[in-house]
Amino acid sequence: MNKHCHNLAETMELPQGKKRLVLVGNPNVGKSVFFNELTGKYVDVSNFPGTTVEIHTAPYGDYILMDIPGVYGVSSFNDEERVARDIILHADIVINIVDALHLERDLFLTQQLIDMGIATVVALNMMDEAVRSGKTINVAKLSKHLGVPVIPTVAVKKEGLRELKAAIAKAALGYADARIQPELERLMATGMGRGDALLILEGDEEVAFCHGQQALPLREEIYLRRRQRVNAIIDDVVQAKQVIKKWNRLLGQWAVRPVTGVPILFAILMAMYWFIGVFVAQTVVGLTEETIMLGIYSEFITALIFRFFSPEGFFGLLLAGEFGLLTMAPVYLFGLLLPLVVGFYLGLSLLEDSGYLPRLATLVDRMLTGLGLNGRAIIPVILGFGCVTMATITTRLLGSKRERMIATALLGVTIPCSAQIGVIAGLIAPLGFGYLAVYILIIFTVFVFLGTVLNKLLPGESTHLLIDLPPLRLPQVKNVLTKTYLKSLAFIKEAAPLFLLAAVAITVLAYTGALTGLQNWLSPLTEGWLRLPREASTAFVMGIMRRDFGAAGLYNLMLTPLQTMVGLVTITLFVPCIACIMVMVKERGWKDGTAIWGGSLVIAFLVGGLVARLLA
Repeated sequence: MNKHCHNLAETMELPQGKKRLVLVGNPNVGKSVFFNELTGKYVDVSNFPGTTVEIHTAPYGDYILMDIPGVYGVSSFNDEERVARDIILHADIVINIVDALHLERDLFLTQQLIDMGIATVVALNMMDEAVRSGKTINVAKLSKHLGVPVIPTVAVKKEGLRELKAAIAKAALGYADARIQPELERLMATGMGRGDALLILEGDEEVAFCHGQQALPLREEIYLRRRQRVNAIIDDVVQAKQVIKKWNRLLGQWAVRPVTGVPILFAILMAMYWFIGVFVAQTVVGLTEETIMLGIYSEFITALIFRFFSPEGFFGLLLAGEFGLLTMAPVYLFGLLLPLVVGFYLGLSLLEDSGYLPRLATLVDRMLTGLGLNGRAIIPVILGFGCVTMATITTRLLGSKRERMIATALLGVTIPCSAQIGVIAGLIAPLGFGYLAVYILIIFTVFVFLGTVLNKLLPGESTHLLIDLPPLRLPQVKNVLTKTYLKSLAFIKEAAPLFLLAAVAITVLAYTGALTGLQNWLSPLTEGWLRLPREASTAFVMGIMRRDFGAAGLYNLMLTPLQTMVGLVTITLFVPCIACIMVMVKERGWKDGTAIWGGSLVIAFLVGGLVARLLA
């Protein structure tokens, strides 16, 4: 039996006797559409063990269908590629999704899968866009060249899906590069699989180490031959004619040029802010949180619980108190966060399906490089202005642990959420535009300084932006709604236990008097260093519960304009809410999560005190 670098049975639990059917393709080729159409809504979303990389799995006949991150090749450059590599190595059959519009790029991965000796069927997707661009592809000849079934599809219109399902049973090994066969056989004689042997030839040090072998320096030679073979296939099967550029191509070009791209980005951000920050955060949340959860649900559940437990007793407080398991936790989770999460994912899915996100990443890539990030990081940053908890989860899309650490720290320390922004705006607006400009400048300076310092101090190097720019297209309603539903459901499954744990912890603190003790412990710092009233310490403690509670706690204090500025800067940089803290710990681990938490305390009070003195 062939040995693989990683035993998938030990890391991912799969039903007995089921075969692994894996969707493989470059980013932005429509894999999620195929996954949704093949499986429906019965989907399991989980993290690949030891990583934050999401894997979607679902039953499909005799198979378990697995949707892995999009990759340009099977290699080990970042977490996403390592997870994709390990799952591909164990695949029984691969459905390789290929973008017909970018055939010369995508067939490189196809040929690598064939060289790995994996039974493959190719779904030639987006055939309609290839035709509109002036390309004619001889599908039969392409299949003959590769030696595997090739099915033309337009997944968003369900064209070719029936034929693809029928072709799974006809998946073939294809025509591999014969010149590497002797070296492969030599390595395979030790008991390893063909895929592992190929990756060792291509210089994959991780796979080589797993098998006690030395990685061989043949990657450049193998890649060059593979590229030459793909080019020869393209020359034989593709005919292209020049087509006049349409509005979507022109708009796509404008989106990545700074002169035109920045105004386009500004317009999109304004639209997202109105939708998420105004419509969802105020109108929808006003209905779900205040009317439904607080007005109807909380009154009912509180009356019910207090029939059996005293309102002042521990169990009464634990179940239905201010921070109760059946009051605060569901109210925040379903009344506040769920509408915001659905709104975030709906907006994100629209941008993703339209093809704009890769262009946004390209536009801001150079600006974020100095902070140890690449253009992909703009997505969690934007989401952070809606909900930092949600944005922390989306840092999973970044390519390395180092980048995820930097992004999480920047989000936790410097980005105010939409609820907090509303309260901050109400406090700073009466002070005039000058105070608003100073506030924004201070927070932006901390953002840049913190990112720069972390980039210098954290070991390793961040990944470069390697991204494809798909054509702009109108989003498909069903695909957008399905993505939104699945991701929102996954969020609820992850967040619910954290909210329950937070409710128990804070109830215990309040019941034992530790919460009041914490307020008193902070008061010398607020009075002596920040030059704020003693009562301001209560706002900081409540800010841990929910960020806008902290900012709102400054409303009832008689503060001078300078004190208001100091209070707002400190509360913005102060630790994020308890939900975000719990998610940070879950995503980054106790060590890194605690470091970010402690660091935010130090930065908040340090900067707040400096502002109190420098602006005096």
